[in-house]
Amino acid sequence: MGFVVMVNVIGLGYIGLPTALMMASHGVAVVGTDCEPTLIETLRAGRTTFKEEGLDELFAAAVKEGIVFTTEYQVCDTYIISVPTPYEKLSKQIDPSYVVAAVKSVLEVAPNAATLVIESTVSPNTIDRFVRPVVAETGRTDVHLAHAPERIIPGNMVYELKHNNRTVGADDSEVAERVKELYASFCQAEISITDIRTAEMTKVVENTFRDINIAFANELTKICRVGGMDVHEVIRIANKHPRVNILNPGPGVGGHCISIDPWFLVGDYPETANFIRLARHTNDSMPEWVLGRAFDVMRECHITDSNRVGIYGITYKEDVDDVRESPTLQMLASMERHLVADPCRVYDPWVERDIVPGQVHTMEEFLDGLEMVIVMVGHSQIKSHPELFGNRVLLDTRNVLGDGPNIYKL
Repeated sequence: MGFVVMVNVIGLGYIGLPTALMMASHGVAVVGTDCEPTLIETLRAGRTTFKEEGLDELFAAAVKEGIVFTTEYQVCDTYIISVPTPYEKLSKQIDPSYVVAAVKSVLEVAPNAATLVIESTVSPNTIDRFVRPVVAETGRTDVHLAHAPERIIPGNMVYELKHNNRTVGADDSEVAERVKELYASFCQAEISITDIRTAEMTKVVENTFRDINIAFANELTKICRVGGMDVHEVIRIANKHPRVNILNPGPGVGGHCISIDPWFLVGDYPETANFIRLARHTNDSMPEWVLGRAFDVMRECHITDSNRVGIYGITYKEDVDDVRESPTLQMLASMERHLVADPCRVYDPWVERDIVPGQVHTMEEFLDGLEMVIVMVGHSQIKSHPELFGNRVLLDTRNVLGDGPNIYKL
């Protein structure tokens, strides 16, 4: 291997892989571990596992510095656990099983005085409720725990890893300083130190704040539609006030952060998180609301054949290949619940693999025979070339195509 392993990053997904690569490329000895053998094989073959601006260059730099990929947990000083944290659909509480499983595996090999840094986003008290008991069961009193929640967004990960502020929560100041120093190897922004529960809460609060603001914009678009007003003109003028900054409405909220983290607070504090629950329901309602809006546009434009209506965009945001919790997938699920017989034609230039029925892989095949397109994602492809759609009727849910006689908005 050529060096003593210092950091073992557990979980090489959308967060763990960029983190491991960033540390390795800045001189930290890193081994990346994941339970998926095919993922490890891909990385060992010199290929990244998802598209992201600057990721291939970062990968090359990390490989040059000696990063290693394996399915085996390592004996080392520090472990960074970056595994998924979904939520229970009914209770809305966090599902800590991936974190717990990773911690158990780490404890089997962790040497004396090792530090376990939970980077996965968790609800407040998750480490106290689920991680500490696992450590206690082993009788280990030497292991240090810390929480350093990620703060990056797909599409700008490499830049944000370097330039976004970070938070480190730990039980004692010496451990916190060591973890801070590790992240300071690449992070050029402020790194705050606090206790673990506060660190857990701040990350969830950040995403909840954004979810609530999105919900306000989405509720405005519904009000303006009923009232016969242009929501975008309303927002444009309202935002001229120096203390107002309303976001643009959209077809829903996706990704693994904003669409999930607020539910942690609802699940853990059901009697008090009322406003947060309402915001979540508002944003979750948007994909089906888009369907209703599409039906109104079809009727206004005398389009009677639903097979001549296609959906552009599968990812949850522009110019990434991440489809987690995507509004398009939510809308397609809604169509299935309404017993739509034939799959709708769907296209996304960023999604090369087949993930939904009716998916095609070229714009030409997608547009062939269509009278109407529902634009669910504002990829650069259409922002730069809206003429690609020709004179077809467009329902622009992202407000990226400008104005025109054939362009309809939410």
